[in-house]
Amino acid sequence: MAAFDFESLITDIPDYPEPGVVFKDITPLLKDPDGFAAVIDAIADRFAGRGITKVVGAEARGFMVGAPVAYRLHAGFVPARKPGKLPRETYRQSYDLEYGTDALEIHRDALQPGDVVLVVDDLIATGGTVGATVKLIEQAGATVAGFGFLLELAFLHPRDVVAQVSDAEVFSLIQVG
Repeated sequence: MAAFDFESLITDIPDYPEPGVVFKDITPLLKDPDGFAAVIDAIADRFAGRGITKVVGAEARGFMVGAPVAYRLHAGFVPARKPGKLPRETYRQSYDLEYGTDALEIHRDALQPGDVVLVVDDLIATGGTVGATVKLIEQAGATVAGFGFLLELAFLHPRDVVAQVSDAEVFSLIQVG
């Protein structure tokens, strides 16, 4: 795949959602057919041939990137949702936020022992969501094969958090220093 200038299609929004934060708006990239295809292709190509059977994406932007990556890898897609959004029996994993806690859930039958899982999201920041996702995958008896992200806020050192829960490859298209 030829190099693609992903960053040119990401808009910085200063002071959103609060003063001092620079929000990385990926919607211009998602609305661009070539940009969106390049994101999906780059992540899928990176993990092709590794026996991925399922892709897990966290609510909600992880769905936008994870589902098409799953399609490209001919794998199933598993949504990791906020509590109370899934209608059947779930695994649940809480995680810490800067000011409080949150949780993610997956259906208990979404993953099976022997599943090889790729975790995909639009962004990795502190690593809390990824840590919770890994624990959900492990509760189901599946194996994490890797992590694919559009953006990584490297200045927050998320790879240190990931390394505490998995030794699988972390791949990011853009790293913000």
